[in-house]
Amino acid sequence: MSSPNFVVIGSGMAAYGAAYRLYAEGIAPQMFDKNTFHGGHTTSIKNEAGFIFDMGPHISYTKDPRIQEVFADSVDQRFETIQIYLNNYWRGHWPQHPVQLHMHGLPHDVVVKVISDFVEEKNAPERKVNNYADWLYASFGKTFAETFPMQYTKKYHLTSADNLSLDWLGPRIYRPSLEEVLLGALSPTAPHVHYVTHFRYPSDGGFMRYLTKFVPMGNLKLGHTLTSVNPNSRELTFSNGVVAKYDQLVSSVPLPDLIPMIKGAPANVVDAAKRLACSTCVLVNLGINRADISKAHMTYFYDEDMCFSRVGFPHMLSSENAPEGMGSIQAEVYFSSKYKPFTGKPEDWIEPVIRDLRRCGLLREEDEILTKQAILLKYANIIFDLERAEAVKTVHGYLDEIGICYAGRYGEWGYLWTDESFKSGEKAAERALSGALTGR
Repeated sequence: MSSPNFVVIGSGMAAYGAAYRLYAEGIAPQMFDKNTFHGGHTTSIKNEAGFIFDMGPHISYTKDPRIQEVFADSVDQRFETIQIYLNNYWRGHWPQHPVQLHMHGLPHDVVVKVISDFVEEKNAPERKVNNYADWLYASFGKTFAETFPMQYTKKYHLTSADNLSLDWLGPRIYRPSLEEVLLGALSPTAPHVHYVTHFRYPSDGGFMRYLTKFVPMGNLKLGHTLTSVNPNSRELTFSNGVVAKYDQLVSSVPLPDLIPMIKGAPANVVDAAKRLACSTCVLVNLGINRADISKAHMTYFYDEDMCFSRVGFPHMLSSENAPEGMGSIQAEVYFSSKYKPFTGKPEDWIEPVIRDLRRCGLLREEDEILTKQAILLKYANIIFDLERAEAVKTVHGYLDEIGICYAGRYGEWGYLWTDESFKSGEKAAERALSGALTGR
């Protein structure tokens, strides 16, 4: 009997998680990627000025010892371990993150009202929680909920909090006690409480460096854009005319793109895929002639008149990410085809970003901008709106029926971090291996 033909679509973290698992079984899968480079959203780009930018903020803060060692080995133990510092910007104030634990220095009337509402909510009858807005009110009271997380939700998730489920929360938003809120309001040195305390980042090459040792584990073909999948004949067709057979298929293709490609996909499944919401991101990358831009690794922006939601500083992750003495900024501006469609060109957002960076003081008038670039990411963050759960169930159920093993943030359609994406690929490979054994 011939060995089963395993195919993986994509070459990002999830795809290489699948390749890693298959390689452990002595299998080198065929891998296809539409890009002319490998890595997907794990890609890092070094420009002519010597600055390295990742495709969005990427750090590794997994607490899984096995994944820690896998990633460490992939960079020959050459990584930086960094104590994280996050802060926020709100109306000229820079409180440490999360805001609910660090209100010291905010206007007194705001702090008093936040604490008053917090206490009132704690003493009120238990609130029925049907969505993210209900959870925020129950957790923090009206003033804090509406001033901070609800404002950020509109910028980052592109919809209102009452249209979001709780499926994405996990440990992402800290729910404090009254004592912690009071301490953070009274003291400038309140304890640091966050689900991320430190992280690892490759010493050189950007975040993409983590994939280096995984690339040889698959037979990768670049520049192959998938156009159709025939689950009956088990054939893949690409835009360049290539047709490839598969026995077992692992896909990290975003579900709204994958489903329309599948021949014979039922109308209800196609409709469900259309209802899945995701943000689109314009990344604006800037190289600056000084490194002392910020003391934070990342800043969250709540003000509606600031065009970006988050700003990161790649030069603070590794000294190799910028020329000596220079700094870098990466700003995220969000859109959504479902809630706030993107129009125009990515470059249209370079000057608005620079303007708002100057307004908040991160950029000075005398700063020399050495490099500037805008990149459009069609798929950024999954939006957990109230339609998501049912739509995902329909789509995944169909893919399970036809034997396509989905993986990664856009295959699982979930809020997956780096280690979770890698493990998602491993799990998809496990399902493919099981399918090969059972002949499915």
